[in-house]
Amino acid sequence: MMVDAMQRPRWLWSVLMASGGALAAMPASAWATPQEAVAGETTEPTEGQASRQGEARRLEAVTVTGSLIPQTQVETAAPLMVIDAATLQARGFATVADALKQSSYASGSVQGSQTSASFTQGAETLSLFGMPPGFTKYLIDGRPMGNFPALYNGRDVFNNLSGIPMQLVDRIEILPGAQSSLYGSDAIAGVVNVILKKRVESPTLDARYGFYQEGGGISRRLSFSDGFQRGRFSLMGGVQYENVDPIWGYQRALTTRMNQDGTSPPVASRDYLLVSGTTGRYINVDKVDSSACSRVTGQFAGTTALQTRPGNGSYCGSFYSPGYRTLANGSENAQLYTHATFDQGEQLKWYGDLLYNYNDTRYTSGSNYTWWGSSTKYGYFYDPNLRDYVQVQRAFSPEDMGGYENAMSRYIENSYMLTLGAQGRLGQSTWDYDLGFTHSDDHLLQQGFARWADAINGYFEEHVLGPDLGPDPRGRGYRSFAPNYAAFYTPMSVADFQSFTGHTNSRSKTWDNLLRGQLTQPALFALPGGDAGLAVVLEGGNQGWDYRPDARLLDGGVWGSTAVQGAGHRSRYAGTAELRAPVLQTLTLDASARYDNYKVAGTHVDKATWNLGAEYRPLDTLLLRGKIGTAFKAPTLSDQFQGLSGSYSSAVDYYNCAVLGYRGSNIDRCPSRYGNAQYFGQQAGNPDLKPIQAKAWSYGVVWSPVARMALSVDYLHWNVRGEVQTQSADDLLNEEMLCRLGERDITSAACQAALAQITRGASVTEDGTLGTISTIYRGKINVSRRVIDALVADFHYGFALGALGDLTLTASYSDMLKHRYQAYAGDPMVDRLRDPTWSSEFKTRTNASANWRRGDWAATLYVNRFGESPNYLATMNGYDYPGAGRLAPWIRYNASVSYQPTPALQLGLQVNNLFDAMPPRDTSYPGTSGAPYNASNFDVFGRAYYLQATYRFGARSS
Repeated sequence: MMVDAMQRPRWLWSVLMASGGALAAMPASAWATPQEAVAGETTEPTEGQASRQGEARRLEAVTVTGSLIPQTQVETAAPLMVIDAATLQARGFATVADALKQSSYASGSVQGSQTSASFTQGAETLSLFGMPPGFTKYLIDGRPMGNFPALYNGRDVFNNLSGIPMQLVDRIEILPGAQSSLYGSDAIAGVVNVILKKRVESPTLDARYGFYQEGGGISRRLSFSDGFQRGRFSLMGGVQYENVDPIWGYQRALTTRMNQDGTSPPVASRDYLLVSGTTGRYINVDKVDSSACSRVTGQFAGTTALQTRPGNGSYCGSFYSPGYRTLANGSENAQLYTHATFDQGEQLKWYGDLLYNYNDTRYTSGSNYTWWGSSTKYGYFYDPNLRDYVQVQRAFSPEDMGGYENAMSRYIENSYMLTLGAQGRLGQSTWDYDLGFTHSDDHLLQQGFARWADAINGYFEEHVLGPDLGPDPRGRGYRSFAPNYAAFYTPMSVADFQSFTGHTNSRSKTWDNLLRGQLTQPALFALPGGDAGLAVVLEGGNQGWDYRPDARLLDGGVWGSTAVQGAGHRSRYAGTAELRAPVLQTLTLDASARYDNYKVAGTHVDKATWNLGAEYRPLDTLLLRGKIGTAFKAPTLSDQFQGLSGSYSSAVDYYNCAVLGYRGSNIDRCPSRYGNAQYFGQQAGNPDLKPIQAKAWSYGVVWSPVARMALSVDYLHWNVRGEVQTQSADDLLNEEMLCRLGERDITSAACQAALAQITRGASVTEDGTLGTISTIYRGKINVSRRVIDALVADFHYGFALGALGDLTLTASYSDMLKHRYQAYAGDPMVDRLRDPTWSSEFKTRTNASANWRRGDWAATLYVNRFGESPNYLATMNGYDYPGAGRLAPWIRYNASVSYQPTPALQLGLQVNNLFDAMPPRDTSYPGTSGAPYNASNFDVFGRAYYLQATYRFGARSS
């Protein structure tokens, strides 16, 4: 309810402030001082502040994320998680993305730096409540964040979180649930609002140095911020620079070599391989060259040798090739941020904000994606000496290229976000206005490591295959060669490698213009519980996306690689209204509605959304709350305008492997033509897509029984319809297998779609299998539906320890109670929490911290618990398959201690992953795996140490 602070018990305001309230971006004139403002999630008081926690004071009205109307209440109709700057540092978070990924709401799996050869390996994002990354609205100071130009998973624009300067963040607010009635498109799973600092008390220099115990990942960060005020003009600015070394697979025991603890013995990589087209098995090395492997034994740091795979044959390979890829990207980045205001009086204040980001990211996917084979150009060729159809394959070693450091790909991003505006009061009225213009611009240069198709094929034709001997004598449509196998099994020089490799240059960009005007009346009319408030917003703008890959990626000039492409733009306008009504001293209602309209390619895509919230306070210590409403996600520009895009890749041909008796734990023994089937994937945009629609509601309770203590529990529900569907090739092939084997209804819509999207050619062999895969097409249509129920809880309790200082305990918990998904209309709803073939997301996430402070000393212990998740065999075959099961929870601890020897200097030590916890052991991976853990859920980075020093110039004792 909207009441004067003096009418409440003195301690309750401090409880509410500690229980998750926060400020959002708002007019500068409305900002409270740090002591008056709402604290962050775990802001800890000093001893002096703690002694004053019970003192009553009048809070200024503030704008809480999730409402446009300034108010004195800090707990509203929906839960709000807040992580302030002090917490970010104390818990050891290195980046904004790191902090968000470790929140209890981030229960979904996402691709990242460990996902080798993904379309956005150089970017960072997250999944709230298991929903796609694009279902979350990201704001910086309350304004929409610009999209990243490259496409997540090759299909959708998203927000890259790696360009936000950590040291210039004031706090991060995470608001779950449907919020489109206030924030428009994308706010289905929730809203993340990153609020940057608006002032600093004195010039501040911060230096941070960190390293991992097992090696790699050395980071160096330097930031400086300052501000001043001259009369009516004020300016605050800051810069941050950071340089981070990559972490390599060979620097971690779990990724340095092939899996030694799996369902099958470790199997070396196939670095030099000959495959028979007649049998589908390997052609034994001794059959062509008895000394072949001995000539290449120096490859992969001297680990290459003669190897065999049961049931297949012999080849030359190494157990240690998986180590030559990056697990964490190397990067060099810099950010600049400024905030300025000019006060012309109560009726007018000018403001401006600029955030600029430069990011240079480096990574490599390793030898699994750096190889050559004859199959791409010839399929098979006929060898008259062997009297067989043959494929040859060769992986490139670090010795070939002079180290994998010379074959890294790069992302070079330049982006900025500029806001200019004015705010104040309309004449002598009580109406406040805010009129602002925001322009965001993001340019990306992707320098991808490439093997030039003509040059690499020409090299091996000249050095290995020899002259073309014409069509094969059996008339099957293949060419004939008599290869020089001695040359094939011979190391190449760095100069030779460089003769057919280089880098492509793909350029892409996004831009967004937004003109936004807001009128706010915090006292529209009187009600029994206080004054009703009204906010009205009108906004309009346009946005665009343009992805132009290197032409050689599209015309076949790059061996084994292709790219996405496309460009489009649209204009839009929207209107929003929110009414907040304290109808009784104990009851406050909040209603909002919004209409969005997009003009796209001569047509209109529009959607109206609404929300209704209620806050009931039967006691001063108790809040009952609930919210119901709708949300939507407009078709993205890539969904609508992506051109016909393709990608060369490989996958397991599950059906043909199953026909031959290879499935589950023995899938690694499937002949390579099926176990590592090469295919060309295609997809394209659809301009006729409709908005994704969602209905959502939540209800919960906040209880504050004693001073500095609060407990909140909320239940959230989503029903999402019309989701854009693009299946993965692996899912399609697995679906095809289950359908063809009769384990799923082959007449179902999902089975029929899978069969239609997979194109197969004629079979080379006569073993009864289907033809080899040639193309997999994945279109985009509004067909999918998901229903999610989740429970979230937060706990805060602070108390004095007398002479021993002050202690604050916090905890946050989320439980995915339901996640049902329907890929196609007419199909049954899949239980993604209990059918691991659809999802490996965590059902529960928990984190907790204990923060102690005494005088100049402070310490924090932070624990993050990731709940159970399916093991590898479960994700491939379901829980009923032999050997399938669940992995134990993953628990990691971070610890930090800080000391302030002088008022100007603060020193800190942070240890992340204190007990060096590795991912839960998963022995269900086969011996062919070089990373026996789910890289979308876990990492193997291990224990890290960070030293930090902060110096505030001119700081003096009070």
